[in-house]
Formats: sequence, C-alpha cells, structure tokens
Amino acid sequence: MVSGVHRKLSGLVGSWEGTTKTWFEPGVLADESPIRGTTRSILDGRFILHEYNSSLKGKPLSGVATFGFDLTTGTYQCAWVDSFHMSTAILLSESTNSAGKLFSALGSYGVPGVAERWGWKTEIEMPDDNKLAITMFNIAPSGEEAKAVETIYTRV
Repeated sequence: MVSGVHRKLSGLVGSWEGTTKTWFEPGVLADESPIRGTTRSILDGRFILHEYNSSLKGKPLSGVATFGFDLTTGTYQCAWVDSFHMSTAILLSESTNSAGKLFSALGSYGVPGVAERWGWKTEIEMPDDNKLAITMFNIAPSGEEAKAVETIYTRV
C-alpha cells in the first residue's frame, strides 16, 4: 500500500495537457508550446514516471522523468532525459527538502567549454487535483537562479 510521501506523489498520476514555456536567458521568453503528458505509478507505487511530447520553436520534443522519494535517505529524487535540453546526458537530481512544494530536487549539468557545472532545480506543485505545475530553474555557477522551463498542465 502506498503511504506518506509516495501517496502524495501518486496524486500526479493521470493524463495531462497544457502549455510549456522555455527561457534561454533570464526574463526573455524563447518559446511557448502545447504539451501532452502522462504520469503513471510504477514498481508498486515506488516511483512516478512522467512521459511527455511537445515542441520547441516548431520542432518536436519528447521526454521522460522518473520521480521518487528514497525512504532510506529521506531524499526526493529525479532522473530526467529529453530530446532537446539534455542531449545524451541523464540529469540526476535530489533534495532532502521539498521547500513547501510537492516535489523539489537539485541537480547539475555540464556545458561544453565551461569548466564549472550549472545547477538545475525541478519543482512540482499541485494547487488542486486537476492542475499540475512543473517548473525548472537554471542556476549559474555564480549562484544566480532563473526560470528555464515552466509546464502548466490541466488533467484530461
């Protein structure tokens, strides 16, 4: 039986439609596109699998993320891949604090030609049973944080 944090995460399960906004530089919207996604419980409720299809500047984009909570370490965890942002890498994130969100995790990624890694924060909020917001933030090596991707879903 799913309980505790895993029960809260199971509220994400369903079919979703909405809009995704993308920023490549702070405050400058680069794209706004429709998105369709599904989230389902896997491995007896231990994890949530999010699969989605959208576009970016008219080109198809798809991705997959696995969200979970490790009871042993008390950490929220995420593994994310997509056909645009992540190239051939898997972004791994974790956090011991949901920061008032349903889910919050921090990871990092490399940029070709840049020695320092950039941070990437993923936050999930459900203001009600039929609304879902997934927001991702870039964190520069200097510590400056800026919204990079915002998906606002409605349950279908």
